[in-house]
Amino acid sequence: MGKRLDLITPELTAFIEKQKIYFVATAMSHGTVNLSPKGMDSFRILTPNRVMWLNVTGSGNETAAHLLENERITIMFCAFDGKPLILRLYGRGKAYHHYDPEWDTYFPLFQPLPGARQIFDIAVETVQTSCGMAVPFMDYNHEREELTRWAEKKGDEGIQRYWEEKNTRSFDGTETRILG
Repeated sequence: MGKRLDLITPELTAFIEKQKIYFVATAMSHGTVNLSPKGMDSFRILTPNRVMWLNVTGSGNETAAHLLENERITIMFCAFDGKPLILRLYGRGKAYHHYDPEWDTYFPLFQPLPGARQIFDIAVETVQTSCGMAVPFMDYNHEREELTRWAEKKGDEGIQRYWEEKNTRSFDGTETRILG
């Protein structure tokens, strides 16, 4: 059954490193709750209480906006094969953008992805496991390439224009700081 822990254990680290998908949830004190799937080998564990992920350009930029107003964030992993498990990381997050000095420090931790727009840094406060026995078995086929091809075709200048047009404000109209 479920457990609450103060840190990510070595066993949970091994579980996380095998996962192909994870989910990120944030919310401000008003407006929508955002829940997004993530993948693309974009997640890193720095310490048992600190994780990061490299975020690529998308149609919205909710996580960045939400964390400016409310640092709370939840990351969830599910076992879609093997032993059932749901793992949630609860913590406080912040975004680093290309113009932040932290970007140059942390970007080399990741495989470069076209259209990379933020690195999210999460201080993990609570780790919670639950059974996951209702999660279905699913087979991993392969990564989607559409987003990578789209970003490569746009190029750096096209991505910058896209950010200006689509990513400066959340769906609720809140600033994201994507441009500084």
